[in-house]
Amino acid sequence: MSILITGGDIVTAADRYQADLLIENGKITRIGLDLSSIFVAERVIDATGLLVLPGAIDPHTHLDMPFMGTRSADDFESGTLAALHGGTTTVIDFAIQSKGHGLNEALDTWSGFAEGRAVGDYAFHLAVTDFNDQVSAELPGIITRRGVTSFKAFMAYKGSLMIDDRQLLLLLEQCGRHGGLLSVHATNGDMIDQRVAAFRAQGKTSPLYHWLAQCELTEEEATGRFLDLAHLCGTPVYIVHLTCEGALNKVRNATKRNQQVFVETCPQYLLLDASLYERGFEAAKWVMSPPLRLAKDRETLWAGLRQGLVQTVGTDHCPFTLAQKETGRNDFSKIPNGMPGIEHRLELLHSEGVVKGRIGLQKLVEVSSTNAARIFGLFPQKGTIAVGSDADLVLFDPREEHEISAATHHHRCDYSAFEGYRATGRVKTVLLRGTVAIENGTAKIGKGFGRYLARNQFNPNR
Repeated sequence: MSILITGGDIVTAADRYQADLLIENGKITRIGLDLSSIFVAERVIDATGLLVLPGAIDPHTHLDMPFMGTRSADDFESGTLAALHGGTTTVIDFAIQSKGHGLNEALDTWSGFAEGRAVGDYAFHLAVTDFNDQVSAELPGIITRRGVTSFKAFMAYKGSLMIDDRQLLLLLEQCGRHGGLLSVHATNGDMIDQRVAAFRAQGKTSPLYHWLAQCELTEEEATGRFLDLAHLCGTPVYIVHLTCEGALNKVRNATKRNQQVFVETCPQYLLLDASLYERGFEAAKWVMSPPLRLAKDRETLWAGLRQGLVQTVGTDHCPFTLAQKETGRNDFSKIPNGMPGIEHRLELLHSEGVVKGRIGLQKLVEVSSTNAARIFGLFPQKGTIAVGSDADLVLFDPREEHEISAATHHHRCDYSAFEGYRATGRVKTVLLRGTVAIENGTAKIGKGFGRYLARNQFNPNR
């Protein structure tokens, strides 16, 4: 179907202007004024009074993920559908290698979770949990033949996901050699494990001690160590879900030696703080790793977005139901780590960022879409509004107020981490590859519409 969008205020990472958009065969084919006088489209959408944004890209999700003896509550159908309701048209999820197994096997497994189920478009990072000769041999083909060009290492979760510094160095060198980008979960696993054991021995088992076990220093130290390893290799890197002032200061120092570092944070670290851990077992809702930080860290992260030290905002969407969280009622270390958030990222960033004057609209687009597309090899197919780009578009009302609640969200999770929050700005219509996907809260596409996106090799100058 050809679609003409008229009267909207187009916002990209670089510009804001009023124009019409013509969409044909899933692509944007014309941008200009008064296109209705030149072209006849099968459908005309009046966007007067609305912002027209590029479809958002969530660079950090965990759908259908096995973890701590259970699985995340959203699979690729429910998760990508919830994402679309919130204006996110593409997610980049994590395929996770099992120790003793290869990368292709991990990618095959996660592809099986997604194929024929995803409603929105998707790609994968590959988490390496056991760097060995097989992995080293597989990695170049994973990049060139399968289009997975970003990888992840964990500096925590010893015995399951964590790799040591020697393996990190080898993985950094291999990624740099073959056009891959390595991201890292930067917290000191040994330090955390020691503190967890000490608290449990003292009978301190409430969710409050999850936060205290993962103090700011555990993230600050690991971030600095990882950046030093990357500097030794001369390799650009990406740090996922950075939460605190100490860790961001390590990034700031790295840039002084002209090191290329990309940083991601999440809405929960921009909006919430550790006072929630004082709510008894209800605090299990916000048990995630890294945990929520202090109010001073929130302001540091907003400043980092403004300054360009933080390039992306992902969600780290890894939801577990209240029943799943109950497994850790008597031991905080057994609470599945993660919370829902895939649906509300764009609206929260607009409400807390743009409306409150912390960031501008162009920065909103930059950190929610364009930067992720550039960093992860999807630009300009995704992440912008330009002739030839996929017609992934969000029609957004910047004035409409609404309340975020588990009663109305589309996650398969029985609580909202932002329950009762009054947001200003709401997604009205979402197009994915030129097809209306969401309209006034109703899904117009379904299971299997999403496509796998093979990505370009990492280009530090893109």
